Amino acid sequence: MTSISDREKAFENKYQHDEELRFKTEARRNKLLGLWAADLMGLTGDAADEYAKTVVKADLIEPGEDDVKRKVLKDFESRNIDKSEHQLVRMMAELMDEAKKQMQE
Repeated sequence: MTSISDREKAFENKYQHDEELRFKTEARRNKLLGLWAADLMGLTGDAADEYAKTVVKADLIEPGEDDVKRKVLKDFESRNIDKSEHQLVRMMAELMDEAKKQMQE
């Protein structure tokens, strides 16, 4: 009986660790996305960092990444930056790969 309990506990711990790592990686991706978007909008320094934080916070609104896409696309539209949703999704995928690399280091 103890070995089954031990396995359950190990599985729960691994699941918790994996979810925490996924959350941190997505947050890192969103920060990188925010810095990329800030650069396109002409924001630099503290303004770029603050904007990146708003992108990270946008991901906490609802599950998934649609809230992040909506925020960035809306901000692009308000500044007349010509980027499509497809381009944004592609950049998010590239930055997810970069975030994973950074998290492994």
